[in-house]
Amino acid sequence: MKLFAVLLASGLAMAAAAADLPDIKTVYLLPMSGGLDQYLAVRLTTGAVLQVVTDPEKADAVFTDRIGSNLEQSLNDLYAPKGKEEPNKIGDFSRPTMQPLSRGKGSLFLVDRKTRVVVWSMYAVPKNSQGDEMNRLAQRIVAKLEKDRKGK
Repeated sequence: MKLFAVLLASGLAMAAAAADLPDIKTVYLLPMSGGLDQYLAVRLTTGAVLQVVTDPEKADAVFTDRIGSNLEQSLNDLYAPKGKEEPNKIGDFSRPTMQPLSRGKGSLFLVDRKTRVVVWSMYAVPKNSQGDEMNRLAQRIVAKLEKDRKGK
Protein backbone atom coordinates (compact mmCIF):
# COMPACT_ATOMS: atom_id res chain seq x y z
CA MET A 1 0.00 0.00 0.00
CA LYS A 2 2.89 2.35 0.78
CA LEU A 3 4.40 1.69 -2.65
CA PHE A 4 1.09 2.57 -4.28
CA ALA A 5 0.92 5.85 -2.33
CA VAL A 6 4.50 6.73 -3.30
CA LEU A 7 3.83 5.96 -6.98
CA LEU A 8 0.59 7.94 -6.92
CA ALA A 9 2.28 10.93 -5.26
CA SER A 10 5.18 10.93 -7.71
CA GLY A 11 2.76 10.66 -10.66
CA LEU A 12 0.71 13.56 -9.37
CA ALA A 13 3.84 15.63 -8.76
CA MET A 14 5.03 15.00 -12.31
CA ALA A 15 1.63 15.89 -13.73
CA ALA A 16 1.61 19.09 -11.68
CA ALA A 17 5.09 19.97 -12.95
CA ALA A 18 4.05 19.63 -16.60
CA ALA A 19 3.17 22.86 -18.33
CA ASP A 20 -0.47 23.42 -19.18
CA LEU A 21 -1.22 24.13 -22.82
CA PRO A 22 -1.89 27.86 -22.27
CA ASP A 23 1.48 28.15 -20.44
CA ILE A 24 3.40 27.11 -23.55
CA LYS A 25 4.67 30.20 -25.35
CA THR A 26 7.68 28.98 -27.35
CA VAL A 27 8.05 25.84 -29.43
CA TYR A 28 10.85 24.03 -31.23
CA LEU A 29 9.79 21.99 -34.27
CA LEU A 30 11.47 18.67 -35.01
CA PRO A 31 11.62 17.63 -38.68
CA MET A 32 8.30 16.10 -39.78
CA SER A 33 7.03 14.01 -42.66
CA GLY A 34 6.36 15.95 -45.84
CA GLY A 35 8.09 19.07 -44.49
CA LEU A 36 5.06 19.76 -42.29
CA ASP A 37 7.33 21.41 -39.71
CA GLN A 38 8.09 24.23 -42.17
CA TYR A 39 4.41 24.88 -42.91
CA LEU A 40 3.59 24.77 -39.19
CA ALA A 41 6.35 27.28 -38.44
CA VAL A 42 4.83 29.73 -40.90
CA ARG A 43 1.27 29.25 -39.61
CA LEU A 44 2.24 29.39 -35.93
CA THR A 45 4.16 32.63 -36.33
CA THR A 46 1.85 34.48 -38.74
CA GLY A 47 -1.10 33.71 -36.51
CA ALA A 48 0.92 34.65 -33.39
CA VAL A 49 -0.25 31.40 -31.79
CA LEU A 50 3.19 30.34 -30.54
CA GLN A 51 6.66 31.74 -30.98
CA VAL A 52 8.81 29.33 -33.01
CA VAL A 53 12.41 29.18 -31.80
CA THR A 54 15.45 27.81 -33.60
CA ASP A 55 17.34 27.26 -30.34
CA PRO A 56 15.83 24.24 -28.57
CA GLU A 57 17.05 25.58 -25.20
CA LYS A 58 14.61 28.51 -25.53
CA ALA A 59 11.57 26.28 -26.15
CA ASP A 60 8.86 25.46 -23.64
CA ALA A 61 7.75 22.52 -25.77
CA VAL A 62 8.67 20.47 -28.82
CA PHE A 63 6.35 19.80 -31.77
CA THR A 64 6.80 16.37 -33.35
CA ASP A 65 4.96 13.82 -35.46
CA ARG A 66 6.52 10.85 -33.64
CA ILE A 67 6.75 9.72 -30.04
CA GLY A 68 8.64 6.79 -28.59
CA SER A 69 12.31 5.90 -28.67
CA ASN A 70 13.05 8.17 -31.66
CA LEU A 71 11.66 11.18 -29.82
CA GLU A 72 13.44 10.21 -26.61
CA GLN A 73 16.73 10.05 -28.49
CA SER A 74 16.08 13.41 -30.17
CA LEU A 75 15.27 15.01 -26.81
CA ASN A 76 18.37 13.47 -25.24
CA ASP A 77 20.47 14.84 -28.09
CA LEU A 78 18.93 18.31 -27.73
CA TYR A 79 18.75 18.60 -23.95
CA ALA A 80 21.23 16.19 -22.34
CA PRO A 81 23.68 17.94 -20.04
CA LYS A 82 27.04 18.20 -21.74
CA GLY A 83 29.68 15.79 -20.39
CA LYS A 84 27.21 13.80 -18.30
CA GLU A 85 26.43 10.10 -18.48
CA GLU A 86 23.72 9.23 -20.99
CA PRO A 87 20.36 9.43 -19.13
CA ASN A 88 19.10 6.04 -20.37
CA LYS A 89 22.07 4.19 -18.92
CA ILE A 90 21.97 2.62 -15.45
CA GLY A 91 25.29 0.98 -14.74
CA ASP A 92 25.86 -1.57 -17.49
CA PHE A 93 22.16 -1.83 -18.27
CA SER A 94 19.98 0.38 -20.44
CA ARG A 95 16.72 1.67 -19.03
CA PRO A 96 13.83 0.47 -21.19
CA THR A 97 12.53 3.14 -23.52
CA MET A 98 9.08 3.65 -24.94
CA GLN A 99 8.67 1.99 -28.31
CA PRO A 100 7.53 4.18 -31.22
CA LEU A 101 3.77 4.67 -31.07
CA SER A 102 3.40 6.80 -34.16
CA ARG A 103 3.99 4.51 -37.11
CA GLY A 104 1.40 6.06 -39.38
CA LYS A 105 1.19 9.58 -40.68
CA GLY A 106 -1.17 12.11 -39.22
CA SER A 107 -0.32 12.08 -35.52
CA LEU A 108 1.05 15.30 -34.03
CA PHE A 109 2.28 15.90 -30.51
CA LEU A 110 3.24 18.92 -28.46
CA VAL A 111 5.61 17.68 -25.76
CA ASP A 112 6.67 19.62 -22.66
CA ARG A 113 10.43 19.76 -23.02
CA LYS A 114 11.23 19.49 -19.30
CA THR A 115 8.81 16.76 -18.22
CA ARG A 116 8.46 15.06 -21.63
CA VAL A 117 4.71 14.91 -21.09
CA VAL A 118 2.47 15.17 -24.16
CA VAL A 119 0.40 18.30 -23.45
CA TRP A 120 -1.54 18.33 -26.73
CA SER A 121 -2.05 16.02 -29.68
CA MET A 122 -4.05 15.83 -32.87
CA TYR A 123 -4.64 13.42 -35.70
CA ALA A 124 -4.86 14.98 -39.15
CA VAL A 125 -3.94 13.22 -42.38
CA PRO A 126 -3.05 15.18 -45.52
CA LYS A 127 -4.78 14.17 -48.75
CA ASN A 128 -1.39 14.31 -50.48
CA SER A 129 2.07 15.75 -49.91
CA GLN A 130 1.72 18.73 -52.26
CA GLY A 131 2.61 22.16 -50.86
CA ASP A 132 -0.93 23.55 -50.98
CA GLU A 133 -2.33 20.56 -49.10
CA MET A 134 0.43 20.68 -46.47
CA ASN A 135 -0.26 24.39 -46.00
CA ARG A 136 -4.00 23.72 -45.54
CA LEU A 137 -3.20 20.95 -43.06
CA ALA A 138 -0.89 23.26 -41.10
CA GLN A 139 -3.66 25.86 -41.03
CA ARG A 140 -6.15 23.29 -39.62
CA ILE A 141 -3.64 22.14 -37.01
CA VAL A 142 -2.84 25.66 -35.84
CA ALA A 143 -6.54 26.62 -35.72
CA LYS A 144 -7.29 23.60 -33.51
CA LEU A 145 -4.27 24.30 -31.30
CA GLU A 146 -5.28 27.95 -30.91
CA LYS A 147 -8.85 26.96 -30.01
CA ASP A 148 -7.63 24.41 -27.46
CA ARG A 149 -5.19 26.91 -25.92
CA LYS A 150 -8.05 29.36 -25.38
CA GLY A 151 -10.17 26.60 -23.85
CA LYS A 152 -13.13 27.04 -26.20
